[in-house]
Amino acid sequence: MVGTQKCDFCGKDIEPGTGIAFVRTKDGTMQWFCSNKCKTAMLKRRMKPRDTKWTENFEKGS
Repeated sequence: MVGTQKCDFCGKDIEPGTGIAFVRTKDGTMQWFCSNKCKTAMLKRRMKPRDTKWTENFEKGS
């Protein structure tokens, strides 16, 4: 049985067979995203998870 992955942006669990795997070309690291919303926010819009309200890493009061 394959385990679940964590989304690198929002922190939600990703079920096996779903999600998006992104491989960086410079160093070969893999990033897992639960949806296109998370992928776009992190890679294209360069948002930070701690500044985005709908993520688990959101810091209140800062």
